[in-house]
Amino acid sequence: MSEQKLLPVPSGLAGDRADAGLARLMGISRSAAAELLTDGHVLQNGKVISKSDRLIDGAVLEVTFPEVVNNLEIVPSLVEGFKIVYQDEDIIVVDKPAGVAAHPSVGWDGPTVPGCLLALGVQIATSGAQERQGIVQRLDVGTSGLMTLAKSELAYSRLKQAFRDRKVHKVYHAVIQGLADPLAGTFDAPIGRHPKAEFKFAVMNDGKHSVTHYKTLEAMKAASLVEIVLETGRTHQIRVHFSAFRHPLVGDTMYGADPTLAARVGLDRQWLHAMRLSFEHPTTGEPVEFSSEYPAELLHALEVLRG
Repeated sequence: MSEQKLLPVPSGLAGDRADAGLARLMGISRSAAAELLTDGHVLQNGKVISKSDRLIDGAVLEVTFPEVVNNLEIVPSLVEGFKIVYQDEDIIVVDKPAGVAAHPSVGWDGPTVPGCLLALGVQIATSGAQERQGIVQRLDVGTSGLMTLAKSELAYSRLKQAFRDRKVHKVYHAVIQGLADPLAGTFDAPIGRHPKAEFKFAVMNDGKHSVTHYKTLEAMKAASLVEIVLETGRTHQIRVHFSAFRHPLVGDTMYGADPTLAARVGLDRQWLHAMRLSFEHPTTGEPVEFSSEYPAELLHALEVLRG
């Protein structure tokens, strides 16, 4: 049975090609979005649009999803920039480039973390659905940086509990538009599904408890580099909190970032990187810490903003 969704076009995606905008709006690959458009499954204000048509500010997209078989296959794929930072019998820590999904999902036909590992000869075999085996944390497709997975059943159980108990220390770097005032602080605002946009989240009174700590590292003319420590781990948490604070992440047009600035710095994703990860090893009990450098596209954007 097919499914339909109504998606308002946010102002940050107005003027974008339909395939690019739809991909960002729904969190699917651009080729999957193009396929929906080519097959006539997307209407804008009641009219069928093609992948090269432009999105209109405030228009309503009506997307019809054909019947899908819930058999999500892990496809091996080698991706430039994907690195194994550390592994032993129980855990594996990877450095994920943007454009790689945490795990396979309906509508995503691009590379995934399990698929990249499989291509490198690493197969995860823990409990749960096959496509999510070993997954104890997730990073957005458009976010780069450190992500840990469990390789053993014991590590899987203990790491999942460590994330629930907030015993995993996660540090991110982001570039936000403007200058935060105050320069350091905490967002304590609940996050829930956006009432009008299917694939977005927002600060909502009835949302889940969400806490984000930040401090400014560097102020530039149009933007600021900030360091962020997550106390909770909600979907899109950093992006939602800074957007609600009226300082969206540079490049994050889905959450209100300036598309002109994003184009100037050459970003088609949010400037957000998972920099450091530390926790107690799930089987040895020893503290472990890992770090990651900025990828080339984020360094380039930072240099443009500094210049």
